[in-house]
Amino acid sequence: MSTQETTKWAIDPTHSKIAFKVKHLMISNVLGSFREFEGAVSTVGNDFSKSVISFSLNTASVDTEIADRDGHLKSADFFDAENYPKITFEGNGLTDLGDDLYTLIGNLTIKGVTHPVTLNVEHGGVGSDPWGNVKAGFAITGKINRKDWGLTWNAALETGGVLVGEEVRINCDIELVKQAAQ
Repeated sequence: MSTQETTKWAIDPTHSKIAFKVKHLMISNVLGSFREFEGAVSTVGNDFSKSVISFSLNTASVDTEIADRDGHLKSADFFDAENYPKITFEGNGLTDLGDDLYTLIGNLTIKGVTHPVTLNVEHGGVGSDPWGNVKAGFAITGKINRKDWGLTWNAALETGGVLVGEEVRINCDIELVKQAAQ
């Protein structure tokens, strides 16, 4: 057991992005992101392999750059933002794969449904900004099947297939900032 103190980190929202993409008409992708999110990470020293991760995002902040589509995503057909204002993720530690690559396993909750997910993580490193803030950077990718969380709305196409793909690709760039010791 390490005698090092717990280090607290928070997501820097001005240097982070939570994005996704999903197939449209089975031929192209629709890209989107969430504008409002927060997260906290606790580590032993700067060892992210022993981290405890807590993250949430505001479902009403979904942004695909098309207001009508965003409104549909906020509706009960998809996120039901009025009744389920948050999507959450709780993770415990990163499994080191070498070369700054990791696997992150945690529980993702959407619309009150929780399932374990496995995400790929690339650790960009730790450094200080010009104002003395210690930062850590991560690129996180993965994929989920939206139907597993009850996001089942779709429309059949005359040519066969469906309007919206089931697989959602997750692509996040996260910058954490070390919090002052309490």
